Amino acid sequence: MAFSLHLLFLSMRNKQFNPSQYLIIGCISLAIVSLIKPVSAQQTEDLEVDIEITITDKILNQPLYTPFRQEGTVRDSTRPAYVIDREEIEAQNARTVREALRFLPGILPDGTTGTEINALSGQFIRGSNSSQVLILIDGRPVNNLGNGGFDLSEITTDIVERIEVVPGGGSTLYGSDAIGGIINIITRRSTKDIEIATQLKLGSYGLNSQSIQNSGSSGNFSWFGSYNRTSADNDYDFSIPEVNFDGTRRNNETLYNNLSLKLTQEISDRHSISFNTIYLGKDQGVPGGVPIPEISQAAFNALTDNNRKYTDQIINDLSWAAKLSEGEDSLLNLRIYSDFLNTRFDNRSGDLTTHQQFDTNQTSIGFQGQHNLQITKNQNITYGLDYRNVKAKNLTRTLATGTETINYDDRISQGAAFARYTIDVLPTLRFNLGLRQDFNSLINGSVTSPAAGLRWNLGEATAIRANYIRNIRVTSLFNLYSNSPFARGTPDLKPERGNSFDIGFDRKLGNIGLLRFTFFNNLVDETIAYNFETFTYENIGQVRTRGVETALNLKLFRNVFLFANYTANNPIILDSINPLEIGKELRFAGADSFNWGLSYENLRGWYVGILMHSLEDYPIDNTNTEFLPGYTTIDLKLRVPIQENLTLNGSIKNIFDRRFQLFPGFPDGGRNFQLGLSWKL
Repeated sequence: MAFSLHLLFLSMRNKQFNPSQYLIIGCISLAIVSLIKPVSAQQTEDLEVDIEITITDKILNQPLYTPFRQEGTVRDSTRPAYVIDREEIEAQNARTVREALRFLPGILPDGTTGTEINALSGQFIRGSNSSQVLILIDGRPVNNLGNGGFDLSEITTDIVERIEVVPGGGSTLYGSDAIGGIINIITRRSTKDIEIATQLKLGSYGLNSQSIQNSGSSGNFSWFGSYNRTSADNDYDFSIPEVNFDGTRRNNETLYNNLSLKLTQEISDRHSISFNTIYLGKDQGVPGGVPIPEISQAAFNALTDNNRKYTDQIINDLSWAAKLSEGEDSLLNLRIYSDFLNTRFDNRSGDLTTHQQFDTNQTSIGFQGQHNLQITKNQNITYGLDYRNVKAKNLTRTLATGTETINYDDRISQGAAFARYTIDVLPTLRFNLGLRQDFNSLINGSVTSPAAGLRWNLGEATAIRANYIRNIRVTSLFNLYSNSPFARGTPDLKPERGNSFDIGFDRKLGNIGLLRFTFFNNLVDETIAYNFETFTYENIGQVRTRGVETALNLKLFRNVFLFANYTANNPIILDSINPLEIGKELRFAGADSFNWGLSYENLRGWYVGILMHSLEDYPIDNTNTEFLPGYTTIDLKLRVPIQENLTLNGSIKNIFDRRFQLFPGFPDGGRNFQLGLSWKL
């Protein structure tokens, strides 16, 4: 087994392998692990003296919503899906959703502007950028259609139950923006008994975080409420080895004030209504990038010491769920939601005459209606309607004169009808077919997004998966208006269209492990990119990404667990308006990543983990003339139960103080620590 994994990981680092070679590697790995003798019942019992779970069941039985638009499990899905639950989030001391994604396969979540808690997130999945990844909260979209994407560093983990990552697009069920993949944030639900929980965290760079949650139920009414306040100075010494530059990060402080409230009323045993509201507030300094070639520290500070960013995000939804039959075979879900996403950036560099404010405001209201019907024992259909209306406005305000320039002020209407049909042809063979018809006010006409998938269980130990999805991403308003205020400056800017294909297997290793392997091929036409010569966005051509995702989870000994995953991305520009880019790798999106972790945990609440994250080098331009080197960091995570309701949590990130850049001029935070107490009543 060690040989097969060694072969698999080393071979995937060679980006010159073609698809057939990737599949051969996967088949070799499958053949070798097939020779592993399953663990006997007695051996399994001995291994599980302290923790009464098996790795295989724990992963395959994880709740999963995204690929179905209804509750299911990982083992039900034809799509590769990766989940981090609340237990893992707490064990890893992840403070934001961006940090919680760090060790998952299939995604490069580091962002491009630093490693501190308030660093802007950047989600790169299968060669896509952040605007091509759809962000959902409890299954409904929150992407900013004005600027594109959504900053996952805004959401603190105190309100998160689990996070689902589904690579490979999802336009058939969710529409635009899901070319690269989907990240679905499932918020916490109420507890059966009334519970109060508090947390205090202190750490490097002035980190000071407090949160409190209250949850419970009374009769047919239940609730969950949370408040989180997090502040940090984030002043740290840094180095940029590539240009031999050392300095101190300043004007990088941050203050979070996040609130969440969820209320649920069971009207009867067949009907329930739920209201959820989330407020995300953040006030932070913006130090900017370090000028290269370097200037003096004093000059650098003078340029950036007064720049600030303010965000106020309000996310609401009201849902009604009904069981239309005596059993669970006819479920109706209706939801109305609204968002208010506001961001302001103050640029106070230089003298007063150059000071400006940039305001971005988005107001949206949407509707989701769907019906899940179990037609027969082996047939299911999910169908429904989606609608979202967004008003987005962006303006520039010159502080010296008070004059305002509107960069864009527009409204976007999106509507769709969709259906997903699943049939178990045999007890071991499942097919699904999907179709969606989208209407969008930014394009002429409508768009059709089909999908198909299968899962074939080859005995008790192995399942084969295969999927095809047609995806779309409609351009953002920022793209359209980037060079022409008051009017859509690039009216011929076409939406991006993609074809996503993947094939892979899930292989059980007795009851002590699970190996998952996926080969994927994503083809995106009319890719939108920024032209630094014309200072506007344009369709550059076609990008194809091929690669593999592999994930291994093992129970080595009693209470000792291992995970390892590898993601190989190779996004190649096949067609471009710039001949120098053809055949080159798409910037930033092609880095390969390797993660592993070794942990000890038991039922008494102890957890000790060593986790590694490694990223290979990647180009920072589409002509591949400049690269940033890769890096490897190792973290230590610790959880110690002091009393029944009192727990000590700690971590040391980047133990060996590895210094690097994620984006030119934006250094990492180096080694830092965190210590916290959690108390429940």
